[in-house]
Order: sequence, then structure tokens, then C-alpha cells
Amino acid sequence: MRDSTDLSASPSPKGALPDVLRPAAGAARAFAEQAKAENTKRAYRADWRCFRSWCGERGLDALPADPRTVTLYVADKAAPSDGSAPLKVSTLERRLSAISQAHRMSGLPSPASTREEPLHSVWAGLVRTKGRAKDKVAPALTPDVVAMVEALPTVELLDGSRQLTTAAKRDRALLLVGFAGALRRSELAALTVADLGFGADGMRLRLRRSKADQEGEGATLGLHYGDRPLSCPVRAVQDWIRHIAITEGPVFRSVDRHGNVSDRALDSGSVARIVKRAASRAGLDPAAYSGHSLRAGFATQAARAGAHERAIMRHTRHKSERVLREYIRDGQLFDENPSDALGL
Repeated sequence: MRDSTDLSASPSPKGALPDVLRPAAGAARAFAEQAKAENTKRAYRADWRCFRSWCGERGLDALPADPRTVTLYVADKAAPSDGSAPLKVSTLERRLSAISQAHRMSGLPSPASTREEPLHSVWAGLVRTKGRAKDKVAPALTPDVVAMVEALPTVELLDGSRQLTTAAKRDRALLLVGFAGALRRSELAALTVADLGFGADGMRLRLRRSKADQEGEGATLGLHYGDRPLSCPVRAVQDWIRHIAITEGPVFRSVDRHGNVSDRALDSGSVARIVKRAASRAGLDPAAYSGHSLRAGFATQAARAGAHERAIMRHTRHKSERVLREYIRDGQLFDENPSDALGL
């Protein structure tokens, strides 16, 4: 069955696609390319290259691939014979999705269905053996974020006082807004000055598009002024914008080692590196933290503080209550814990 995104053939039985419809077909292909987030497409391309390389080394066809080829590929990557590290179940799931996408975009049936044999039985045994548990990053809770901010580097001024370096001013604003707004890395990187609004109550953030909002409906968040100037997200952003004197363009930009600020926005990877570097300065294990730690930390901290689930979900913009409740459960592990009654 031809995939709906394969528009090279005529929709009528008369033959080739008429010239008058070719511009429409090109536009349709362009829209189809935007159906998935750029990070997802990048991961799929890398996964597809891996599968194609694996097949090539063994003289097997990658496109179209036989279901038995995919089954052997999964088994080999789950229990490698070459001494390499086995892939996690979550990674293998993504690899199968990439294989399916490559076939469907070529108008071919997917050979990577875990509901059909021979992959079905192998996959069921694999999940039963290895489990589906995901490695979670450590949530950056309020004390962690405050410690990260307090550990940012400073420079001494002529009068003997100290102030944050240019990069540290950016990092303070990024850490505090990412935490208080429960923002994803991509959302932090995409913020522009036009997305910010300041008032007596605090700051309004306009999120134009995010991972869970591929249709671009957008969302608006409100962040109150904090009790402490050092850890107030609103004041931190105002200080950063005032320091680099910008009125438009990206909020969070790259800064070189000399303190020169670029016109270009940070990318998602840079956001993650900033969080890890801040964690290390604060004496935390950088390997346990990532860009997602800020968002996870908000949900966990809010749950510990007794915030209502609906209010947390509205702020984090989670589409799934199940995913949000994973954070809430983590945040409430030690609340009314029955182990308190053991008298140990």
C-alpha cells in the first residue's frame, strides 16, 4: 500500500502526475517534512544510517528490508557479539520507528512491526528480559537551582565589589527561567525578546512552539517576582537583557570566553551543557543533570509543595497525566511514607 506522503504517482489511474499538480505535490512533501520536530528527524536519520550500515556489512537489503533482517538487527544490537555496549529498549524502539518511517516514506510496508512475527516474539522476550525502565535525569530542585546560581563566576570591579560575568548573567537567567517556567531546552533556546512581557505581577512568557505543540498553537506562562533578588527569574532576565542592551532577537545567546555576545541563539545542546556546568560548580554530579533537569525539577518541587496536579499540568503543558504523575510520585516518595512507622 502506498504511503500518503508518497505523492510521486498520479491520484488517478491515467498515468503520471500531471504537470499542473507537481507544485502541489512539492508543497505537500514540504509540509510532510514538518510533521515531526527537527530533533526527532535528526535522530531518525542517524538511526537509519546505523541500520543501513549494519545491513551493508552483512550483504543484506536495508530498503526494502525483510522482517527477518530487522529481527536479527534488533537481537544483535540488544546482545552485541562484537563486544560493544548493548542498546537500551527505548533506543531500539526509536530505531524501529526510524526503519518504519524510511519504508513508509518510500511507499513500502513496514518490516518493523512488533505485533507481527518473527519480531513479535523476539521483542516480547527482549522487553521481558531487559525491561523498559528509563534512566531519569536528576530533578534540579529549588535548593539545587539556588546553589547553581550562587556558584556562578564573578569578576571584581574597581570599587572592590564583585558582579557576575557576562556569561554568568546569561546562565543565571536561563537556569531560573527554565526552572520556574518548566521549560524544555528547545523552548529556552527559542525565546525572543518579543516573547517577554513585564508587569507589576511579574513576567509573561509567550511560547510559540514546542515539542508537544507541533501545530504551533502556542502557550503563555506567568512567572511571579521571586522573594530573593539573586534567585528571582524575572529580575535575572531583566538584568541580562539590560546588560547586553538588546531590544529584539534571541534572549539567550552564545557568549565567548572574552565576554563577547553573539547575535545567534543558543541551541538545545548548549542549554544542556550550561546546566551540567552549573551543577558541577555547585558541587553536584554533572553526569546526573541535563537540560531536562530544570523542567523535571519544577514538577517534582511543585508536587512536594502540595501544588494541585491540574495546576502543575497547566504550567508544564504536559499532554499526558501519566507522564506528569511520574514526577509527582518521585516528589512525594517521602511524604507519609509507611517506613516512618517501623521505628528503625
